[in-house]
Amino acid sequence: GLQIDLLLIGKALVHRLWIIMLAMLICGAGALVYARFFVTPLYSATAKMYVNNVSKDSMNGQFISSSELAAAQRLGDTYIEILKTPETLNRVIEEADASCSYSELLGMITTGAVNGTEVFFITVESPVPEDAERLANTIAEVLPDRIGDIVEGSSVKVVQGAILPTSPNSPSITKFVVTGAFLGLLICCL
Repeated sequence: GLQIDLLLIGKALVHRLWIIMLAMLICGAGALVYARFFVTPLYSATAKMYVNNVSKDSMNGQFISSSELAAAQRLGDTYIEILKTPETLNRVIEEADASCSYSELLGMITTGAVNGTEVFFITVESPVPEDAERLANTIAEVLPDRIGDIVEGSSVKVVQGAILPTSPNSPSITKFVVTGAFLGLLICCL
């Protein structure tokens, strides 16, 4: 029955263990070589910005209410959409003296709220670490003025400027090697 079949399969795999290990080693090494020499490393630089929708007069030393916090988070989403417009990104390209198009820059940017707070991040990913830093910081400079042109009474401030990345964030060599080794195992077991 079923128990005997599993036992036979187990014995067959043990007898082929050296082939399986060799295949895992070869595929893992192949993935390492591919990741190291054929995948362009990408560097990320992140700037963080704070959205304030509460005037100092309206606070009067009081705590910020949850509705005001939710409104600030929605404003953050609005500001991110303003960031992604051709007008904003073309201004960033011009200010940074970058050699990319609007759509290329848009593809390099990741944005989002920081843990549900009034702070949002802007991450720029580039094969050149200096470009990633320069573009992220230029966005942080251009965006408040651009938002001010569109949204009356807005207040956006830079919480943290982007710093020069010293090591690539991708590709993950470990992920490539583990995936390659797993494929080697899978090929042998089929």
